[in-house]
Amino acid sequence: MKKVQLAEGELRFAELIWEREPIASGDLVKLCADRFGWKKSTTYTVLKKLCERGIFRNENACISSLISRDEYFSMQSEQFVEDAFGGSLPGFLTAFMGRRKLSGGQAEELKQLIDSYKED
Repeated sequence: MKKVQLAEGELRFAELIWEREPIASGDLVKLCADRFGWKKSTTYTVLKKLCERGIFRNENACISSLISRDEYFSMQSEQFVEDAFGGSLPGFLTAFMGRRKLSGGQAEELKQLIDSYKED
């Protein structure tokens, strides 16, 4: 599993791209100036850093993702389960569900989800 971690500011920046991709680099500069008060150089520095880390690409002044928002958060979830529960999904679910009850519909939905991911 590729380990990708974004700092808080990088994540807010990434969210802007994910919400609007593909986005022209000039539009991204304007958006970051409005949203974060960043200068053009700051936007391009952060963009270059995230491109070098394989999260985004900048081709012909058009920014798009190499890792989608869903992929990023999936990787973060997997890493959390690995770090906190030794990779044990049942251990994570036990801790997560420790103080709550599921409705019948929620339980059935989870059963169907688990069944759809079972190895044959």
